[in-house]
Amino acid sequence: MSSYENAERYFNQAAQVMGLSDNMSKLLKTPEREIKVQIALEMDDGQIGTFIGFRMQHDRARGPMKGGLRYHPEVDAGEVLALASLMTWKTAVVNIPYGGAKGGIAVDPSKLSHRELETITRKFVDEIHDIFGPDTDIPAPDMGTNAQIMAWIMNQYQKFHGFNPACVTGKPVELHGADGREEATGRGVAIVTREALLKMDRDVKGARIAIQGFGNVGSFAASILHEMGAVIVAVSDAFGAIQNVEGLNVRELLTYVAENKKVTGFPGAEAMTNAELLTADVDVLIPAAIGGTLTRENAEDVRAKLIVEAANSPTTPDADQIFEKKEILVIPDILANAGGVTVSYFEWVQNRQHFKWEIEEVRDRLEKIMVGSFNRVWNVATEKKVSLRVGAYVLGIGRVGRATVLGGI
Repeated sequence: MSSYENAERYFNQAAQVMGLSDNMSKLLKTPEREIKVQIALEMDDGQIGTFIGFRMQHDRARGPMKGGLRYHPEVDAGEVLALASLMTWKTAVVNIPYGGAKGGIAVDPSKLSHRELETITRKFVDEIHDIFGPDTDIPAPDMGTNAQIMAWIMNQYQKFHGFNPACVTGKPVELHGADGREEATGRGVAIVTREALLKMDRDVKGARIAIQGFGNVGSFAASILHEMGAVIVAVSDAFGAIQNVEGLNVRELLTYVAENKKVTGFPGAEAMTNAELLTADVDVLIPAAIGGTLTRENAEDVRAKLIVEAANSPTTPDADQIFEKKEILVIPDILANAGGVTVSYFEWVQNRQHFKWEIEEVRDRLEKIMVGSFNRVWNVATEKKVSLRVGAYVLGIGRVGRATVLGGI
């Protein structure tokens, strides 16, 4: 099943609970605009490289569209459209005034030189600059992109439209980025993990946690949960996984990874496979890598009682059904990883005000939004007697649907 089919399946489950009409369902699911462009450039070896870029603009009923830009060789129209729809519901779940969009280029950034990476980014902006901007559609970093790429996007956009740092978020702090943006998704994951454990009559202190993926999101989630008193017993990255049943020293691990670019070989830990990490004997499992990692094949073996989806779409619908039968609580991606887009919103607000907030204000506001959103999703799910995933979709779809009707069709 494709990413888009998975997203549509979750939407349909929520629509059925809501009693949404077929006409309204079709309206809310249909993207407003799909953009596909060619990006051609001369590579360092003199060959002509041709790449395909996408920008899917799903819904703008609640405000300018918002969504990341990913560089990955497997990027395609279906995946980007699915992620754009998730952004629509995600921004509505945390009640920030955005719609949903997503973009990507089908390329492996690790195989590009610095010059090639900058050129492909600027040429992509040349193709789409007239359909994104601070009042229409605001890109941000995603898989394979970072603050440097956002800086190039802002610079290239301003060549056409003049100074306007709010055209993109996730920028370097030195170029009008927000303090706290880099840690935001991981901090949001840590906050909802703590809140979910409280609902389960558990304290985050002493909770045993395994994190699949130790990139930006996973490493910050590990660090912040460790500060909260949780015990991080296993982590993984693209090179492998490690564990220490007594708990990993997260600070030393962060230093080790900064020097060695991988978690494997970390002293004081033993090797394990990624598959073993997913089924480790822990209280909390946090998939923070790629989508589709929890499937029908491995779901029965998962022993965690709480799964927090730091990644986008890490759980397939078949696995979701198994977790529900096993009474494993799943915090869905459209809530769990919404800290990133929330602080992107804060960055946009600061750019529009031309006034910078202190990091304490960013963290305090993020805490308030994530805790409030978690409780609203919990209440909807409890009232409707549905899973937290369906509850989150019901909340998000309801807000988008009401804005659509009130705004006029």
